Amino acid sequence: MFLLDVVLVVLALSALPVVWRLTVGPTDADRAAALDLGFFVVLAAMAVLAARLDFPPLLDLVLTGTLVAFLATVALARLVHRRSR
Repeated sequence: MFLLDVVLVVLALSALPVVWRLTVGPTDADRAAALDLGFFVVLAAMAVLAARLDFPPLLDLVLTGTLVAFLATVALARLVHRRSR
């Protein structure tokens, strides 16, 4: 259980550069990449939390969130590509 707690702390600390890049990012592509990374950090934290709490139904949310994140990544990539023209 201690290892899972450490992983949760590391994931929380990895969200700090994401927030920084979202606010300071010089381009829309940087902000889109940071948003995508932030979403996956939250999903990873949810998966670790499911293991920590021994609550498998939370993994259904992680799976659904992963699919939504993939579609959001594709949509953001198309949006950034259209703006760069």
